[in-house]
Amino acid sequence: MRADFKINRSTRRGTRRRAVPMLRTVPLPVLVGGSALALTGAIGLWQVLPGQITPTVGAGHGRGMSQVGAFDNARAGWSAEEILGHYYPGAEFGQIGQTTIGVRLQAQDDATLDTFAAAGAQVAGRWIGPNEAAHLTPLPDGGASVVVTSGCDGEVLWQAATDDPFVYPVDAGPGRPADEHLTLCGGTAYRGALGVALENGAFRTVNQVDLDDYLAGLLPAEMQANWADQGAFEALRAQAIAARSYALAENRYAYAQTCDTTDCQVYPGTVKEDARTTEAVAATAGTVLLRDGLILRTEYSAAPDGGRPADIETFAVGPAPDELVETAPAPAAPSEPTRPDPTIEALAGESAIDTEYRRIGGPESTIGAPIGPEMLLPQRAGTYRMYTNGVIIATKTLGAQVVDFSTLLQLVPDVADQLPPSASADSDSPEGVAPQGVTPGGQTPLAPGEQAPGTPGGQAQSAPGWQAPTDQIPAGQVPAESVPSEQVPVPPAPVA
Repeated sequence: MRADFKINRSTRRGTRRRAVPMLRTVPLPVLVGGSALALTGAIGLWQVLPGQITPTVGAGHGRGMSQVGAFDNARAGWSAEEILGHYYPGAEFGQIGQTTIGVRLQAQDDATLDTFAAAGAQVAGRWIGPNEAAHLTPLPDGGASVVVTSGCDGEVLWQAATDDPFVYPVDAGPGRPADEHLTLCGGTAYRGALGVALENGAFRTVNQVDLDDYLAGLLPAEMQANWADQGAFEALRAQAIAARSYALAENRYAYAQTCDTTDCQVYPGTVKEDARTTEAVAATAGTVLLRDGLILRTEYSAAPDGGRPADIETFAVGPAPDELVETAPAPAAPSEPTRPDPTIEALAGESAIDTEYRRIGGPESTIGAPIGPEMLLPQRAGTYRMYTNGVIIATKTLGAQVVDFSTLLQLVPDVADQLPPSASADSDSPEGVAPQGVTPGGQTPLAPGEQAPGTPGGQAQSAPGWQAPTDQIPAGQVPAESVPSEQVPVPPAPVA
């Protein structure tokens, strides 16, 4: 089995391989006996009433630990270690460091990822505000098309293409509060990061999550949390160790190690989280089962008659503890997206473009020195100004934003002969083609001190029927070579 095993690697950039030392291995006690409940069970689906356990659906497969037997033996005074020793004779305990896993969310198959967080989030190297939604569609190159809207169904705020196809919480650490969890539009919430991938052309959604955060959502879906109130807390501890080992020994997909259904282990996100099962996860932190130094794929079920000891030689194994990749769900680049400087305010008579230019560093910024006056966009829908290495555009919807020359050509095709030599590599948009609702030509320089129509400070009012420039650029077709993201204005950062 070992020769065929391949450790799943995260598709995100910025992960690093770190050795996680195995602290010790201790043979599990081999136990026999114990009175197991003679009930037909199903994997992790139970109704627990005072003084009884009632299975809700079907029978378990009977391999490995019986959850019914674990409950019964825990009430009889067995420890989690004794329970596991009974069901996996010959296995050893091992210890791992903090790590993350990727989980395929099967209910999301063939759908775009639409998600938001009450505290805001990060995507494509930028902050998005509280309850602003990110909509990701996977691209063949491994990246994603990103559209950010006001709420799940609101107006488009901005869109781009990114080579990092994940949405990240405002803080990458484990155990974060609920307002930082990423919530699917119309669905449940998840800890960690949510991203997209392609599998043979089909859309997939992935939850990249700290392992114990994953177990906090999984455990109460596999065992009832109130078993802790019926003298069976040790069964919850045993389940936490078995589930941790099973997940780490999985290697199902190129983009994720495991899945979220009974095909793997039941994982509904945060919806069932309970302090009692979370305590069981914390009480077993890092503990796994090993066979010959490799993490054991500890199968389990709600088997009738309490189950029987397993032949662990028939179970698959995963990596050794020191082969795990220790990571945390965090932005690939930049590690800390640029936030607007709140101390920079518009000066009297200063246009929105001039304020933005001053904010990003003026002539010392990456867009360089100005090469012409501020000009009106077609239909007086906003203003723009060209610089040596880029353009700043100001509209009612966008505010002031740095774009590249290709985007300017989509808006004002007949400005091509005015572009600097540095723009030639970026100017890949077909000349003479303007977005819907924008008429070529008509750009007019502003007179000194003149404000663009509609808003104070030179920020233009949109003409009737006109939409913001990026609203007209199809997702995934935003030029890839734009001004570096640290120069792009972003919404105010959410308060973590």
